Amino acid sequence: MIARVWSSARRFGASDLVLAGAVVVVVLMMVIPLPAGILSLLISLNIAVALAILLATTYLTDPLELSVFPSLLLITTLYRLALNVSSTRLILLYGDAGEVVRKFGEFVVGGNPVVGFVVFLILVLIQFLVITRGAERVAEVAARFTLDAMPGKQMAIDADLNAGLIDDREARRRRREIEREADFYGAMDGASKFVKGDAIAALVIIAINVVGGFAVGMWQHGLSWNEALLKYTLLTVGEGISAQIPALLISTATGIVVTRAASADNLGEEMRAQVLTRRRPLAIAALTLGLLGLVPGLPKLPFFILAAVLGFAAWRMREEAAAPAPGEAEAPAAPAPTTPEQAAAMVAVDPMEVELGYSLLPLAEGDHGGELMARIGAIRRQVATDLGLVLPLVRVRDNVQLAPQEYAVKVRGVAVGRGELYLDRFLAIDPGGVQDEFPGIPTREPAFGLPAMWIRGEDRDRAEAAGYTVVDPASVLATHLMEIVRRHAADLLTRQEVKAMLDVLRERSPAVVDEIVPGVLPLGTVHRVLQNLLRERVPIRDLVTILETLADAGQATKDADALTEAVRAALARQISAALPVEGGYLPVVALAPEVEDELARAAAAGAAVDAQRLQEIRRKAHDAIQRVRAEGLRPVVLCSPGVRLAFRRLIERQHADVQVLAYHELAGDIPVKAVQVVD
Repeated sequence: MIARVWSSARRFGASDLVLAGAVVVVVLMMVIPLPAGILSLLISLNIAVALAILLATTYLTDPLELSVFPSLLLITTLYRLALNVSSTRLILLYGDAGEVVRKFGEFVVGGNPVVGFVVFLILVLIQFLVITRGAERVAEVAARFTLDAMPGKQMAIDADLNAGLIDDREARRRRREIEREADFYGAMDGASKFVKGDAIAALVIIAINVVGGFAVGMWQHGLSWNEALLKYTLLTVGEGISAQIPALLISTATGIVVTRAASADNLGEEMRAQVLTRRRPLAIAALTLGLLGLVPGLPKLPFFILAAVLGFAAWRMREEAAAPAPGEAEAPAAPAPTTPEQAAAMVAVDPMEVELGYSLLPLAEGDHGGELMARIGAIRRQVATDLGLVLPLVRVRDNVQLAPQEYAVKVRGVAVGRGELYLDRFLAIDPGGVQDEFPGIPTREPAFGLPAMWIRGEDRDRAEAAGYTVVDPASVLATHLMEIVRRHAADLLTRQEVKAMLDVLRERSPAVVDEIVPGVLPLGTVHRVLQNLLRERVPIRDLVTILETLADAGQATKDADALTEAVRAALARQISAALPVEGGYLPVVALAPEVEDELARAAAAGAAVDAQRLQEIRRKAHDAIQRVRAEGLRPVVLCSPGVRLAFRRLIERQHADVQVLAYHELAGDIPVKAVQVVD
């Protein structure tokens, strides 16, 4: 009902009025007498709201998802105190506070005021000494650490912005995120005092009610001292417990929020993955309970039943979900190196590695039959076909330092990509404009950063019908791996591999290879030229044309950058074949003549462009490229040959995937249309 009222208020733009009215009503409850029936309904509502808040906190993946929690904590505390005042008024005036309070006093504590008073004190002590004090300390430390870390985070954002890794919009978004985080933890530090004060107020209120009820019963209603004590104490304890149960729920929710770190899943799913999927602790616990059941004098049936349950759970778990890292128990300890060869093998860096969390190991082994290995084989064939690069062997291994669903891709020992996979779900990628939403885990597609969501298998058909692009986890990893290979192809091409390529080509065209290496150019220069081509995603399959061009141009210069420009002109047909020709023409971003003249004069004179002017050109280029992207087009920059390389290096940090072409690198039959101009 509350959700319907709130949604209706939002539809008419009156949600703020509803909230303001609710706060006013709560305040009026403290001074206006309420009928017992309405009070019972409001007490039940208090329990329901507290339970809903507790359940909402268990589904958080980031505390900032519930940034309204400090204000919500204040409102619920005020509401609970208003109920205490209203129920106290009814108890002292009429000796009755409604059905809910009476049933709590009669049923929950068995009609015994002493037992009820003890239960109430235990609940208050649990809330005050355990949950509230711990949550208060955690909130205080989190607020202090967050505020202390703000300058460093701001400096990191400024460094990324100055380096061109992020744009102004992303920098503003990150700064807002830091401000929200600091405001949230600062507010939580103060809001935790509400819970502490509520526990103290509960003790004071129940003491006042007992004394006041005893006095009213004896002096105003003529009851005996034992009748007054029994009646009013029972009602007071029932009212206290009915208010203390939602207070305990709210305190628990506060503790969950302040102890919750940002993660990719809710609390229940992470507990299941991190605690209940570890086989060895369960097996040891089952054995321990079984041994306790054999001890003379201890009850056997409860211990044996629990030991059987835990033992069965441990037996059903697969080896990859065990407590130790997968393969840790079976793999023998690595022997210490005794020879220089063994030491060299241990410190060697693999060209490319894929590291998996233990929940993702079925991709490389087990029931999936090495599905990841098959995808890697297909990627190697695709890279050889598209780029002419023979991808070195990709090592796949587990890493206990990763989260269970996390993977990392390394190039030359350095992590260049990370992501998360859920093998029991599918990734629904929003290509833009999809209106329908599905229950799932929000995320971003790791290869291109598109908004996406991990959905259940039963929602796959509906998601595809709604317009989402739905892919399985193995395809997500393969796509990410393929994109990383394209971005880092130049780093994967070593000098030794270039020599192997030349040796293979020598068998078919010995004259081409023998003419250039080492007579005209050294192997290192050829290697740098090929890396320059791959860095801009120009295929090197036509190695004969590349070497013939180098043989001719190498007579005049040995500079790798100048040689690369000559090779690009010779590969114009291949470069043009990969261009995004839209609607019969190629949309390009052009450079204004004054920009080209300025860059050309500076390059010819060997002087640097003024830093402020350079930043202005970079910013204008970024804006033009972003406008082209916003139109759904793939940006291509077209400029004069003399400034192509300089402009490419100017924007490559922000737009490494944008092709920058010189006029003579275009095939003559491709019509061109300038959709944006950098001026």
